[in-house]
Amino acid sequence: MFGRLLILLYAAVSYAVFLVSFGWAVGFVGNTNLITGKSIDVGVSSPVVEAVMIDVLLLALFAVQHSVMARPAFKRMLTRMIPKAAERSTYVLLSSLVLLLLLWQWRPLPTLVWRLDGVAATVLTGLHWFGWLLVLTSTYLIDHFDLFGLRQAIFAVRGTEAPAHPFKTPLLYRLVRHPLMLGFLIAFWATPEMSVGHLLFAALNTAYILVGVWLEERDLVAQFGASYERYRQRVPMLLPRLVGSRLNADGEASPAPRSNP
Repeated sequence: MFGRLLILLYAAVSYAVFLVSFGWAVGFVGNTNLITGKSIDVGVSSPVVEAVMIDVLLLALFAVQHSVMARPAFKRMLTRMIPKAAERSTYVLLSSLVLLLLLWQWRPLPTLVWRLDGVAATVLTGLHWFGWLLVLTSTYLIDHFDLFGLRQAIFAVRGTEAPAHPFKTPLLYRLVRHPLMLGFLIAFWATPEMSVGHLLFAALNTAYILVGVWLEERDLVAQFGASYERYRQRVPMLLPRLVGSRLNADGEASPAPRSNP
């Protein structure tokens, strides 16, 4: 029982670290971080070439860690060393620590690419916050506590393994297969003031999201076979169709991709 409680404590600590990193990331991308005073355009200055190299390396580390740890083969290897109930929390913890490193060591490149005022600025700011809202909403449609390892830890305390979620359609997943990733893309790109550093951040993260989604869908097809293939044929990946066919009556849909929480 003591070991099970340790798993729950570990999951709670991992989730707390995630909340800190996510809160900092929201302020970082939006240039509204009042607590740390450091954001995507505010921080330690470095020569341009050095700043670009550091930022690219930080983003590459973030992408590699996320992609490698999300793969089923790595999960199987990891659960030979730690309890299966702690695998998701370990992913969350390490992802959050890598994100904190990125936010801490990021080098601003504040030269402006565009700056908009008036109605356009208001619309883009609204879209930015809508993107973050879409991210959070998508995690709860998936099962927020399962996504961040708490559900698995709670079942471990009970002495059982968390059951797999059924294959179903959770609202936004009827419109796009990856609404969580769409939310990130909107939050990253919708800004009235785009700097070179922000553009670098948004562009490389967009490339990573596209690659990560491709890898995740390959895993989902391997896991769910024809059901996911049919779902993929009916529902677009990231951009919703204005006019399109609906899912059939059995409500088949994405079981919620787990890349990049």
